[in-house]
Amino acid sequence: MSSETPFQISVSDEQLAILHKKLELTTFPDELEGMSPAGEYGTPLADMRRLIAYWKDTTTGGRFGSLNIHYIHKRSEVANAIPLLFVHGWPGSFIEATKIMPLLLQASPDHPSFHVIAPSLPGYGFSAAPTKKGFSLSQYAETCHKLMLALGYDEYVTQGGDWGYMITRRMARLYGGPHIKAWHTNFPLGGPPKRGFGPLSYLWRLTSSGYTERDKAGLKRTESYTKNGSGYFAIQATRPQTLGYGLADSPWAYLINPGVVLTWISIYWFSRAGPTATLRIYYEATKTEGNLLHKTEPTTIPLGFSHFPKEVVIPPKKYVDSRAKSRFEADHESGGHFAAYEKPELLVGDVRKMFGKGSRAFGVVPNKNGYA
Repeated sequence: MSSETPFQISVSDEQLAILHKKLELTTFPDELEGMSPAGEYGTPLADMRRLIAYWKDTTTGGRFGSLNIHYIHKRSEVANAIPLLFVHGWPGSFIEATKIMPLLLQASPDHPSFHVIAPSLPGYGFSAAPTKKGFSLSQYAETCHKLMLALGYDEYVTQGGDWGYMITRRMARLYGGPHIKAWHTNFPLGGPPKRGFGPLSYLWRLTSSGYTERDKAGLKRTESYTKNGSGYFAIQATRPQTLGYGLADSPWAYLINPGVVLTWISIYWFSRAGPTATLRIYYEATKTEGNLLHKTEPTTIPLGFSHFPKEVVIPPKKYVDSRAKSRFEADHESGGHFAAYEKPELLVGDVRKMFGKGSRAFGVVPNKNGYA
């Protein structure tokens, strides 16, 4: 990671031919009569047929050692722009940053501008994958931090959701202060407060009157996700290798989630390390970290939360660790799990406010306040 070289995405004609042949040979299952478009049993057959046809017709040619990491890197024209590391999750990729990057780069006397770095996590997209067991959150955090140092950004801020939240949270704990000056997430998590979180927070948890309508709605949505939408998490956290056989051989296996656009899926199908590598983070992190949805980590640098109502897990706000030095929060009336791609203007607006003039995080990166 000591040198930077341009990366050209290249998919061979042979790879495309294999993909097309596999799609043509897809065998579809049957389906019960009267199935609703909501897909309570899973992805509706009509949707799957449509996606397979579209993918086939529109795909055309054109202790762990060192890891070769792919990333996109765009510098703002503003000399004192704030360096920002964007970290994706699963089933996302660097492509999530493509909608927020132009907005973050914009120069203005009214809001800060950012230099943006969006890597493909190890094992994802066009980055190399670790080949030894035990590569978990701290190792992903170290890789991202070393990338920033290699690019000359000794001091910077971070943004992430999904695994990006957990990785940047770990980065804030490990490198916060000397290097990472603040962090922002659109996927704040946390479990019921414990005594160690402070007496007021603990006593609040003991009384049902502490739940707002927003809290109750969030808990209901979280329960629904846990019961009906988290099956992928369970198998990827326990048997990622078994799932990998299907993903490596059958492109349609990616379409278990019809909400994922085919461009995203193609990045996984043509990934450098193969699809199984992207699943192992679930296994490694679960084994080393425990209950990830309830885990919090104390950080001392400024942090920011953006709350979107269609997020898959929405804990009460007081479940989320509030021991940070300073805190920015914003609530939105629309948007979900992939905020950078779904609601880029809202997410960027929050980041600008968090680091803008008058905010507690203004000027956290020395000599880089981002204003033109």
